[in-house]
Amino acid sequence: MGKTIRIFAALALSALASTPAFAQGGGAPPAPGGQGAGRGPAAPPQPMSFFITSTPKGDGANYGGLAGADAYCTQLATAAGRGGVTWHAYLSQSAKDGMPAINARDRIGTGPWYNANGQMIARDLGTLHGDTIDQARTGNALGKQITLSEKKERVNGVGDMPNTHDVLTGSRPDGTAFPDAMDHTCNNWTSNNMGTAQLGHHDKQGGGNSSWNSAHPSQGCSQEALVRTGGAGLLYCFAVN
Repeated sequence: MGKTIRIFAALALSALASTPAFAQGGGAPPAPGGQGAGRGPAAPPQPMSFFITSTPKGDGANYGGLAGADAYCTQLATAAGRGGVTWHAYLSQSAKDGMPAINARDRIGTGPWYNANGQMIARDLGTLHGDTIDQARTGNALGKQITLSEKKERVNGVGDMPNTHDVLTGSRPDGTAFPDAMDHTCNNWTSNNMGTAQLGHHDKQGGGNSSWNSAHPSQGCSQEALVRTGGAGLLYCFAVN
């Protein structure tokens, strides 16, 4: 009987040794949920779909209208390696001189949007603008640490010299154009002297209203006036597709 048991034990050990896990030195297959179980390759970072311009065009608020501002966003994005997509500036247009009102929020797609480091700044339009109480409570992620340029650089804000946190938007807090007859868009982004532009604070700091897209008007439309107000004539740029 003892000889028979030894023969069966030898046969069992021989069968175990022939399995791949044992043959490779593992001794036994890994337990479910053990190291390496269920882990795939890390997901690649999301491509940039939002940035604040690293430098202004330099002609005050005159960007040649919405089309010119969009082209400037595209130019900087392409230089940063994100060409081949449609880029729009976050700017509203006023209804005047036969031109229709256009809302900035209607020009930028539906989200989500990511900065140059692949960090999400907002999931959708409602979260970006705080359309509901819950969305306003959640808020977007914009701020000095997140609102990066296309070069992955932080842009000067409150406490920096010079402070350039003012960003051209021409918009109300909900992302829509102003309905009154006042000039909130520097003649629909074609003026570098007469008029004013509504501005947002990219760092959400300063003054009684720290809105990212509708903090206060500029002192004028020239490059000098925008600098005096606390900005440089910068734009928010969003990838539409």
